[in-house]
Amino acid sequence: MSTSENPETEKEASHTERLYNQAALLALITIFYNVLEGVVSVWFGLADETIALLGFGADSFVEVISGIGIWHMVRRLRSSSCQQTRDTFEQRALRITGTSFYILSASLVVTAAINLYQGHRPTTTLWGIIVSLVSILSMWLLIRAKSRVGKALRSEAILADAACTRTCLQLSVVLLASSAGYALTGIGFFDSAGSLLIAWLSAKEGKEAFDKAVGKRCCCGG
Repeated sequence: MSTSENPETEKEASHTERLYNQAALLALITIFYNVLEGVVSVWFGLADETIALLGFGADSFVEVISGIGIWHMVRRLRSSSCQQTRDTFEQRALRITGTSFYILSASLVVTAAINLYQGHRPTTTLWGIIVSLVSILSMWLLIRAKSRVGKALRSEAILADAACTRTCLQLSVVLLASSAGYALTGIGFFDSAGSLLIAWLSAKEGKEAFDKAVGKRCCCGG
C-alpha cells in the first residue's frame, strides 16, 4: 500500500512536518530575540557604564550566529531526519561562534580587571535588572517549548539545543544578581564580578561550540 493510500501514515507525516515547522519557528524566535536583547543591552550598557550588561549584550549577538546554525540544522533534519552529522555550514558557524565567545571572554576579563583597579562604578544597573528578568522568563519559555518539540520528534539535536539554552538562562541569572547587588549596595565590585562570571560562561560556551564542531558531545548535551 502506498503512503498516499494510508491515512495513518499521512497523518503521522503531517504531524512530524508541523513539529519541524515549530522547531524552525522557535529557532527564528531565538535569533530575533537575541538581536533585540543585544541591541538593548549594549545600548544601555554603554549609557549606564555597566560592563556586566554590556558583556551580556555582546554575548547575545554571538548567540545570533549560533542560532542561525541551529535554524539551518532544523531545516536539514526536516529534509533528512536520519542525517545527524553536522554539515559544513553548521561546523563553520560553530567555529565562528566559539572564536567569538573566546574573544568576548578575554575582553570582559581585561575590562573587569581595569574597572576593579580603577574602582569604577556604573551610573545605574536598573536596566540590567529589567533585561535580566525579561530574559529569564523568555529563556524559560524557550527551553520548555524546545524540549517539548525535541521529545516529540525524538531528536537529540533539538533537545541539545534546548539544553544549551539553559546556559543563556544562567547568564541572565548572573546579570540579575550582579545588577541587583550593585543597586542594593552601590559597590562597584558587583558589576565587575558579574562580568567575570559572564566571561567564564562565555568561555564555556566557546569550548562547547568547538567540541560540537568536531562531533564531540558536550556538557549541554550537544
